[in-house]
Amino acid sequence: MTSKLKLLVATGTVTAAMLGANPAFAAGTTAGDAITNNVTVNYQVGGVSQTAETDSDTFTVDRKLDLTVSEANGAAQSVTPGQTAGAPNPAFLTYTVTNDSNDVVDFELSATQQTTGAATPFSGTDDFDVTGLLIFVESGATPGYQPAEDTATFIDELAEDANATVYIVGDIPLGLATGDAAGITLTATIKEGATGGSLGGDYTVNAGANTEDGTVNAANIDNVYVNASASDTDNFVISAANVSVVKSSSVLWDPVNGSTNPKSIPGAVIEYCIAVTNATGSATATSVSISDDISALDLSFYATAPVSGPATIPAANGVRSALACDGTGTNADAGTLSESSGVITGDLGDVAAGVTETLLFRATVD
Repeated sequence: MTSKLKLLVATGTVTAAMLGANPAFAAGTTAGDAITNNVTVNYQVGGVSQTAETDSDTFTVDRKLDLTVSEANGAAQSVTPGQTAGAPNPAFLTYTVTNDSNDVVDFELSATQQTTGAATPFSGTDDFDVTGLLIFVESGATPGYQPAEDTATFIDELAEDANATVYIVGDIPLGLATGDAAGITLTATIKEGATGGSLGGDYTVNAGANTEDGTVNAANIDNVYVNASASDTDNFVISAANVSVVKSSSVLWDPVNGSTNPKSIPGAVIEYCIAVTNATGSATATSVSISDDISALDLSFYATAPVSGPATIPAANGVRSALACDGTGTNADAGTLSESSGVITGDLGDVAAGVTETLLFRATVD
């Protein structure tokens, strides 16, 4: 023990500032920041205050590398068969990538489809694969994936504690049923920041030596990975219409029996009913159009009312929409029904789940 230290102990009047009892933790402090800790030691000799002794220690905060990836909506994304990645109604999943590091970093992004039969986060099991998967980062101009705006394919220069919105987009196959699901995992991997406009490379672990002797190692910041990459899974779920069609016919009138027990003899008026049903629990079928070609049949379109017939038969026109095959009811969003060269066309508009809508038209037997 040196004489100076003997005197310090003997007097019992030493005061110390941060002499190791309260170390300075740099939680959240930016990598590369230098933390300097100064100490002052006051003492007396024979009751006389002596010149204080001082010293300092400086170290550089190392780089903690960490991140969080999470799907953003807390629910499956509803899509329809045939929906694509393009405008005006792109199919996309939304994720949030958060930089939990204490420095600006880049993130490389990748997407992986779940194996068929694997559990999806919100909708049972994986049933199909999405085609043409692409990954884009939100530009910040407009929330929600915008094909014309969101074109970046990696996260560039994300500040510490900041987050970025990432979209996985793709094309949904046709022929899928309501409830079918596709799980897709987004993985983000930390890359070097500080070079804007390009994706950085990998950080080198323990690039410099830790120092505790007052030497600043700012040029050789150590890199400590809490996590090099992270991922989360979201899923598409199909909301499809389940449309079925039944076509039936009835004889309204013939030239021999009139409307009393008429038969389908030449000159008879036949009424066709095309009933379109969308099953309960399905998505609404929109823009439902019907085309019926009788040009090659021994039939001629009959546009006027029969000479006589049941009161339930519409008397004003030969082609109409209705909610039942007896011609009663209305269909407010039905479009114009017409005939050209033996092709009868008409639009039923939207057919909601659990609803049946019909198209009626008449023809005569040649």
